[in-house]
Amino acid sequence: MTVFLVLPAFNEEGNLALVFENCSKAVEGAGRPLRVVLVDDGSTDATSTIARAWAARLPLELIVHEVNQGLGGTIHDGLKRASELAGPDDVILTMDADNTQPASLIPQMLKGIEAGNDLVIASRFRSGAKVVGLSTFRRGLTVISSILYRSLIRVPGVRDYTCGYRAYRGSLLQKAFSEYNGRFITEPGFTCMAEILVKLRPLLPKVYEVPMILRYDLKKGASKMPVARTVRRSLNLLLRS
Repeated sequence: MTVFLVLPAFNEEGNLALVFENCSKAVEGAGRPLRVVLVDDGSTDATSTIARAWAARLPLELIVHEVNQGLGGTIHDGLKRASELAGPDDVILTMDADNTQPASLIPQMLKGIEAGNDLVIASRFRSGAKVVGLSTFRRGLTVISSILYRSLIRVPGVRDYTCGYRAYRGSLLQKAFSEYNGRFITEPGFTCMAEILVKLRPLLPKVYEVPMILRYDLKKGASKMPVARTVRRSLNLLLRS
């Protein structure tokens, strides 16, 4: 089982080296080979330079967007490329490139796939989960969005619809890209993570969640999520689904 790590990145020069180092150690500790697909979404800093330097130390493919396309286009391109490279039983892992999500969870997530699950989500809504360094307002929005998604577009096994730290079985994403014929991920922004779950729901994936301690206090740089726009697009997605 090869692990394909998909990293959407926008101006992450202060975080990227730690993410590479921590993920490499975690995947190596799990006894699996690692390949990285990094999508630089129009960064104006040294993100691509750092990625190219790390390509000498681990198998890494860099995709560069000359103009920022948002998380939706970035995660689409990363997942599509990883799906092309992966075998059906390989794992495609996505996480943020800002060092807020613990790489130490990777072995547990891989075991979840090995146990027969198609998708494993690092969740903020399971016993033992914790969020550090996020404002009360943002935490409140996260809780409200979880309640709305679980009530209106329930996906069995899912409590955290918006976290991007996930492990997918290769065959699940390959089937999704084939079934939707270029329309798998259409949301341009952060709402794309919920859209992916909505689109996967008809494929009846077996989903498992592991509790995560999210560390926003370790992040270097400001948040890139436009809150008002994300709320508006999330409501539109709920109404359409």
